[in-house]
Amino acid sequence: MKFNNRDDIIQLTPLWQGERFPDGRPRVPDDILRRMQRVVTEEAWAVLWNHNYHFQFEGDWVRTHPDRVLVGRAVTGVFVPHRPDLHDYLMDYGHNEEKRIGAMNSWVIETLVKDDVIVIDLFGKVYEGTYSGANLSTAIATRTGRGQVIYGGIRDMQQIVDIPNAVTFCKGCDPTPIRNVMLTGLNVPCRIGAATCMPGDVVLGTMSGVLFIPPHLAEEVVEHSERTHMRERFSHQRLREGIYNSSQMDTKWTEEIEADFEEWRKSHSMEDEEGVDWSKQTDQSDAGGTLLG
Repeated sequence: MKFNNRDDIIQLTPLWQGERFPDGRPRVPDDILRRMQRVVTEEAWAVLWNHNYHFQFEGDWVRTHPDRVLVGRAVTGVFVPHRPDLHDYLMDYGHNEEKRIGAMNSWVIETLVKDDVIVIDLFGKVYEGTYSGANLSTAIATRTGRGQVIYGGIRDMQQIVDIPNAVTFCKGCDPTPIRNVMLTGLNVPCRIGAATCMPGDVVLGTMSGVLFIPPHLAEEVVEHSERTHMRERFSHQRLREGIYNSSQMDTKWTEEIEADFEEWRKSHSMEDEEGVDWSKQTDQSDAGGTLLG
């Protein structure tokens, strides 16, 4: 076996036809990530659902920064419970054959680059399942400027909340260090609760939870969201102006309203709202988990 195998990653992501990282991960363009910051979870979910991607969302998280949105490209790591023979082989292989350094959780972190989000399957383990503490979270923040999704635990929460440019989603906090687990896959398919995440997926973490967006659908998600936002802005403006009533706006629009909307769009764009800090989440109900920080 190999960790972070380029050929395997390319083989497992055949629908992506764009640029790739040297390790084979799909490289969704920076502009799509920027625009993804203002996408509402349900808007993205609807696109995925319509394409028969029904297992891309996981909710009920502990979050360090409930006012921020987490967006980035997934780097995945899969851990399983400790088994001595396999653990010893993997450690020997990683250190001697692939020249990896230190503990297994660091192997994943050392692959991270700007705008990545580390996504770790720790099978929900919190006690002795704390993937990262203050030091490793600082390393993740420094490398990515984004954050981490840990289907397991973290430690040092009081320090982690003060790390700039890092948003954490995890299943719990515990003072114990990580114990009795081993890394069996790096940039492989992983299970995060009820969801499947692939290397290169676009991670969208909001108040609602975490959604893993296949890279070949990321642009469609953004465009669908932007169309929805523009129609909502038009609707709200026309309601405030008293031009239409709520019934007209909340049902299928007439040809006259559609024509009005198209004319309105000529003088309005999403860029009108570029001054808004889209990394701040302000318009969704808190259905995602415990708030910390």
